[in-house]
Parts: sequence; structure tokens; C-alpha cells
Amino acid sequence: MTVSPIATTALAAVLLLAGYGLRARIRLLDRLNLPVPVIGGMLAALAALAVRLAGLPPLTFEAVLQTPMMIAFFTTLGFAASVRLLRRGGPQVLLLLVLASGVGVLQALLGAGIAVGFGLNPLLGVLTGTATLSGGPATGLAFAPQFEAAGVAGAAAVATANGMAGIVLASLFGAPLATWLIASRRLDPRQAVPAEARVTVSTQAGPSHGHANLTFLVLKTICVIALSMWLGGLVSEVLKGWGAVLPAYIGAMLVAAAFRNLDDVTGLVKLPHEAIEVAGATALSFFLVLAIMTLDLAKLAGLAVPLVAILAAQLAMIALLVLGPVWWLMGRDYDAAVTAGGFAGFMLGTTANAMAIMRALVEKYAEAPRAFLTVPLVGAFFIDFANALIITAFLNLWS
Repeated sequence: MTVSPIATTALAAVLLLAGYGLRARIRLLDRLNLPVPVIGGMLAALAALAVRLAGLPPLTFEAVLQTPMMIAFFTTLGFAASVRLLRRGGPQVLLLLVLASGVGVLQALLGAGIAVGFGLNPLLGVLTGTATLSGGPATGLAFAPQFEAAGVAGAAAVATANGMAGIVLASLFGAPLATWLIASRRLDPRQAVPAEARVTVSTQAGPSHGHANLTFLVLKTICVIALSMWLGGLVSEVLKGWGAVLPAYIGAMLVAAAFRNLDDVTGLVKLPHEAIEVAGATALSFFLVLAIMTLDLAKLAGLAVPLVAILAAQLAMIALLVLGPVWWLMGRDYDAAVTAGGFAGFMLGTTANAMAIMRALVEKYAEAPRAFLTVPLVGAFFIDFANALIITAFLNLWS
């Protein structure tokens, strides 16, 4: 049975509200700080699996808004890429980028080693490692033709299944890992934060517009996001023409970042940053719940043993790094624990996972300004460029 786009969108909204309700009532979900879109999306995915197992016609959700919501979310992150803010958090951003890039190389090597152990092409390990985990499904699909040409059969299908499995793993384990750090290290969420790091997306930029004309504020927010997405699509086409293989949202992020920094200097538009942040959080919630509710859990359960082994090894490696080196190097405090949770999110899934994980943590504990400055810049912006270089290097090495 096919569920229409309008019905799918309506169901996604209901599932988000259901996720909030379940997390408020089920203590375990609250203690693990599972993101609301994951809870709601899994309800639909499990229901679809039950329908299939019962021998009934399978449910097919027409999630036409999934990709636009993903691009809209990443566009709002582009508006946070202020050079002024980057100067404040530069060392932390650079450190996290170096960590993420190094772990991306480790993901490729770990996956390749396991693939070779099963007698398979080492590039399968690269595809199921850094290409679809730290890169996400979009990056995996973008590079799928190159992997297919290099001898990895069914690269697109593998990229989709592995990338979505990574999103599930990131959603299930990212927040609990950070929560364990906070509890076991007895970190104080109320501890003082250095003045230079005391910034968040909602307080970083220009003057507040207030609520005097809410309709104008909403329209202005939609306008700047939609305009950036449109122009970003043109930029992505230009980059593609130059041979750059990058996710579809990169162009929109670049345009939004340019828009933000131009406005910082001129003040001509006076971007409504608080409204943009709310729009980004909403787009994130819809993107995640749509992505998870459309998962084919039967396909994930049927992954070949080598792919399951690679995923298990990648999860174990990220967990060890998050609980040790990442938390230690990022400051050994509450903010570092939230950063570590976000790191697990974008190194196993996507930046959307990272933001959902961090939002779940700060909703329960307290703000984590350094985490919300560094993780979006690295996870949604810089790591895609670094990852493209890493993937290309391994393709050239083993093709």
C-alpha cells in the first residue's frame, strides 16, 4: 500500500509528537536521551516491518519532503558559519576537524581490513566505512559510480543500506554514550563556560526582530532559506561540472555561509537568526523522522555477514574513541561530552544525527555552547571536503 506524500507528511508530524510523548512517559527512553525523531520514526519502520512479516501488502511511504528538508537543515547550518565565530572557536574547530579526518582514515582502513579478511575488495570496506558513515548516505551515493567502476558490485545499494544502518546506530548509541560520560565522570552541566565560548547559534548574530510582526518574520526566514537553497543548487551544478563529487547540500551551505558573512559586515538583511535556528530544528526533525520511517528494516536485517561485521567494528571503534580520546582532547568537561556525542553522530550517521543527539542532551541538562559551535562547522561543512579527499585517495590507491 502506498501512502501519499500529504499523508506521509501528516504521519511524520504525528510521529514526532508521539516521540515527545513516549520519551516523557518511558523512563528508559528519557535516560538514554534518544532523539524524538528516532523514537517516532522507528514506530513507523517497525509497523511497516510487521505488515511485511504478516504477509500483507508492504507499506510504501512517499517521503517527497525528505531531501528538501535535509537540504533546508544543512542550509540553516550554513547561516551559522560566521567568520567572526570561527575566530572565537578556531582552535577547537581545527582540533575536531583533525580528529574527524584522522578517524575517517581509520574507518577506511578498518573496513578495508575486514573486507580483505572475508576475501572481498578492500574498497568495499572504504565504501562501508568513511564513505557512508562519516560521509553519510548522500556521500556514499555520490561516490557509488566510482566504486562500481573500481569493482564494487552494487555500490549504490550497499551505500544506501550501510548509510541508513549508520544513521540508526548513531541515533541509538550517540546520546547514550554521551550520557554515560556525563554520569560516570560526574560532569556538572552548570559549570562555568569561558566567556569567549559562551555563544550559541541563537545568540550569535545580529539584532533580534522580536515578535511585532510574526508573519513578516516567518516569511523572511523562509525567503532567505529558500533563496539559498535555489542558488546553492546552481553552485552544486557548477562544482559537479568541475568534477567535484560532494553531497547535494554543499552548494546551499556555501551560499548560506556567504550570505551570513556578508550580512555580518553590511547589516543589509539583518538575518533573523533565532527564527532560522527554529526552522533548522524543525527541518531536522522532519528529515530524520522521514528517513527512519522509510527504512526497510528487512533489508538491513538481511545485510551480508561481512557488512554486519564492518558495522559492528566501526561502532566499537567510535565508542572507544568517544569515551576516551575525543572527550579528553575536547576539554574533559560537560561541553566536551556533548561534543563527543555529536562526534559519534556525524562519524556514524550524519550531522542531522549529531544535532539531534546534542539537542536531546541540552534539553535535559544545560546548554553546551562550544559543542554547538564546533560540531556543526566540522560535521556539516569541513569534514565533507576532507572526506572527499580521503575517499578519492583510497579509490586511486586500490582501483
